[in-house]
Amino acid sequence: MAAPSSTSIWLDSVPVGISICVCILEPLSLPESPAGVDAVESSPYVPCIFCKECYVLAEQNQLLKHMIIEHKLVIADVKLVADFRSYILYWKRRFAEQPITDFCSVIRTNSKAPLEEQDNYFLLCDVLPEDRLLREQLQQKRLREILEQQQQERYDTSFHSVCMFCDQEFTGNRSLLLNHMAREHAFNIGLPDNIVNCYEFLAVLQGKLDNLQCLYCEKVFRDKNTLKDHMRKKQHRRINAKNKEYDKFYIINYLEFGKSWEEVQSEDDRELLDNLEEDWSDWEEHPVCAVCLFCEQQADTTEKLYLHMQKSHGFHFPKIKSEHGLNFYQQVKLVNFIRREIHHCRCYNCQEKFESKGGLISHMEETKHIAFLPARSTWDQPQYYFPTYENDTLLCTLSDSEDAQTEDQSEEVPVVSEDVSSLKALKQSSVLNQLLCKENKSPEKF
Repeated sequence: MAAPSSTSIWLDSVPVGISICVCILEPLSLPESPAGVDAVESSPYVPCIFCKECYVLAEQNQLLKHMIIEHKLVIADVKLVADFRSYILYWKRRFAEQPITDFCSVIRTNSKAPLEEQDNYFLLCDVLPEDRLLREQLQQKRLREILEQQQQERYDTSFHSVCMFCDQEFTGNRSLLLNHMAREHAFNIGLPDNIVNCYEFLAVLQGKLDNLQCLYCEKVFRDKNTLKDHMRKKQHRRINAKNKEYDKFYIINYLEFGKSWEEVQSEDDRELLDNLEEDWSDWEEHPVCAVCLFCEQQADTTEKLYLHMQKSHGFHFPKIKSEHGLNFYQQVKLVNFIRREIHHCRCYNCQEKFESKGGLISHMEETKHIAFLPARSTWDQPQYYFPTYENDTLLCTLSDSEDAQTEDQSEEVPVVSEDVSSLKALKQSSVLNQLLCKENKSPEKF
């Protein structure tokens, strides 16, 4: 990638965010980690980009301070870097290959002072295309890891924990405990499918209660009874949404690059307010149509679309889904894989390329290549989490296999209002089918 030319910025004072002291007293540290400076990727240590100094990952701010003071390097928006260690290692390698001025803007401070009193600082930020691409790749990598972790927790049946407010134990799915606390103790931290790293989340909350700290106002009390009365009377049986410590436990904070849940929510709220005064009297509802994987045929229901693909192309999606035991995320990857191969006019079985989409489909139907999937390793790849077409409605209609749903469909399940026309469809497709049956109310201990 061609590097941009350096840019000089003359300032009369030190840049905002840079704190420089003439005399600094710091604790002594060893020159390198036990595994050496060139530690493996799993090392808990992060090396300086320029020298052999290294710091524990938890001491990230100390490393940033060291690079500002000793090497005049400022990294912009560090909080938006998804994997700090990988980011530092990447630029350590690149700075060893090319001069720093090929990547960073030059900020000259005290420009009116004598030359010997002036300092040059180097700003590394996502204005540089290479830096922005790196940040986005690290964000996508973290998103894939978080989605896989959420998928595992969503269907985990080995969960075991005790309610924070009573003595009741819960074994099975995490939604049992979370819905019990919401229903019986009015303590709601959100829908189970919106939460990730549930064990760690519960441990953090339990630790605060053990330290006699209110979960909402975060004040510390002298004993459990005082804390219990405070949280009940003040209606503080909830978490503090402004506490950034909780952000890592909610999927929404991983979805959009550089945005927290508050920013995403505020955008939605502004859009809602902007639309409040619009006239909807002439609005007519039109059915949302999904497009066939192999041609331009559209259908307003998945059943009609699946029937078309089976009769016209010999592709039986429900059968393939059942035979291969595809969960929701695997179905998403499969659809995006097929879309991409068809877009490139390439047979996804023999990899033969064609001049036109029509020639490709004729080949696949004649050779029966359309009816069989290639090896799972070909399409079950993280890159296919992302849609080939942004407006692919078929992705919104996918659901988990019927085998993965609870067997007792007559069981009463709490239902949150959703925009569906059929209660039966809601029970079959909503994530709420993972919720447990009602538990007997138990006496509170807290």
